[in-house]
Parts: sequence; C-alpha cells; structure tokens
Amino acid sequence: MQQILSPMRKAIEEYKMIEEGDKIAVCLSGGKDSITLLNGLKALQRFYPKHFEIIAISINPGFDFFNEDLLKEICNKIDVPLFIEYNHAKEIVFDIRNEKNPCSLCANLRRGIINSIAIREGCNKIALGHNKDDVLETFLLNLLYTGTISTFAPVSYMDRSAITLIRPLVLTDERSIRRYIKRNEINVMNKVCPMDGKSKREEIKKQIITWQREIPTIKANLFGSITRNIPEWKINKRAEN
Repeated sequence: MQQILSPMRKAIEEYKMIEEGDKIAVCLSGGKDSITLLNGLKALQRFYPKHFEIIAISINPGFDFFNEDLLKEICNKIDVPLFIEYNHAKEIVFDIRNEKNPCSLCANLRRGIINSIAIREGCNKIALGHNKDDVLETFLLNLLYTGTISTFAPVSYMDRSAITLIRPLVLTDERSIRRYIKRNEINVMNKVCPMDGKSKREEIKKQIITWQREIPTIKANLFGSITRNIPEWKINKRAEN
C-alpha cells in the first residue's frame, strides 16, 4: 500500500485536496483505479491529520458484465457505505442511439447521477480515480484532436452543485496501480465499459509505449510540460492563493 499512499498523499497535500470535516464520495466503477483509490483513501483516513469521511458511489449502466456483488464485497471488507444507482446508459447510448463515439454522452449521464447522490448524502467532494497516465493521455488527446494545451485539473470546483472534484491518484503511475492490485490479489472488473480497448484513448496509450522505445523520458517530459504550462497544475501558484 505504501507505493500507493506515498504519491497519493503528496498529491492531496500539494493540491490541497482534503480539508478538515470533508465528506468524500468515491466513484467506484470496479476497475483497478477506482478500487485502488477507495482502498488508498480508507488507509489514509486512519492516520491523516485532517479528519474526513468517505462513501462509495457506483453507477450500474445495465451492462451484463457489471458485477454488483464484487463492489459490495470490496466495500464491506473495508467498512465503507456503498450506494449503487441505475441509469439507462446501455439502452440510450448503445441500443437506441448506437453512438459511434459514446464516451462523452455516457460520461455526461453518469456525471449527473453521481453529483445528485453526492449532494443527497451530504458530500462536499467527489473523488475520481484518474491516474498519472490518464493525465498524459488526456493532454495528448486534447493537443492532437482539438489543438488545445490542456488536461483535467487535480482539483476543480463545480459552481452549480457546489461540489469539488478531486483526483488523488494524479501523481500515481498506472504501473504502480497494476502492481498493487496484483500483489494483493484484488479482484477487479476486467471490463467496465464496452469501449474498453477500442477508444482513441487506447490508441494514445499504445502510441506513448511506442514513443518510449525511442524516448525513455517521454512521460517525465510530458508531465513536466503540464506542470509548467497549465495553470491548474502549477503547485507554487496554488500555494500562493
């Protein structure tokens, strides 16, 4: 767990993600990242100087492979309340509209439900399981497909719902997460979406691996560019505010 807690705590403290009395809703998809995030925050909760509560929120989109029993087992094991809500993403996105690029619409449907549950349960923050590799992939997707220099922020505030989004795993690389899951023999949903392995993000992931053969430092170079040039990622600037 230390390999997860160390970069997680660093991200939380550098970007001021957790304050005294926070109640945090952890988005639990059943994949390796969200399970690692939940376990990490639960472990951190035991010794972190600022007291906070956590609950888990999961959205059942109606896919046959969605395993509610697995989610319940994960949360029961560490004594975290779990709230599972249903939506019609499968029916709307894949059956009725048959979207060729369904990720954006599906995310919007889930986002509204997650916000509603978090507000209903008295949470002021929502934790998402995006890791360091996700940061780089999003950066390249935005650069190549929209011509913008941007990626998601470690912390962002949503005015409409008065909820703050935090991403405690943004300094944790995907390899560390895979290693943690494997070493601890943790069961995960191997598939959480029909688009797994078929999206533009997956293409970017493969391209980064190819580039690494020629430029071993490419991930460090990209991340350095992000922290130097994107305002939300400039730690020193955040500390002054």
